Amino acid sequence: MSNQMTEKLPVSDKLTVLNSETLYKTAKWWCAVTYLESYGRKQVAVYLWIKNKTGKWRRTMKFIVYRKQDWERTKNAVEKFVQQLP
Repeated sequence: MSNQMTEKLPVSDKLTVLNSETLYKTAKWWCAVTYLESYGRKQVAVYLWIKNKTGKWRRTMKFIVYRKQDWERTKNAVEKFVQQLP
């Protein structure tokens, strides 16, 4: 089993990861989608971490979706721009 598959996601200990999927992971960058619980509230979060000089992962971005309605608005806006890509 690779280290990528067994390494624990570097999220706060205050959060409970219910499920996750790594989108990509390199020696320096790690991006994952998580389904987690925070203080009794479920949410979906997209994380981007960078590995610092000491070898620890540091969060550089976190995008949270709390409600399906929020995701629909975000998805629709992103899809408009994605259509313009070659």
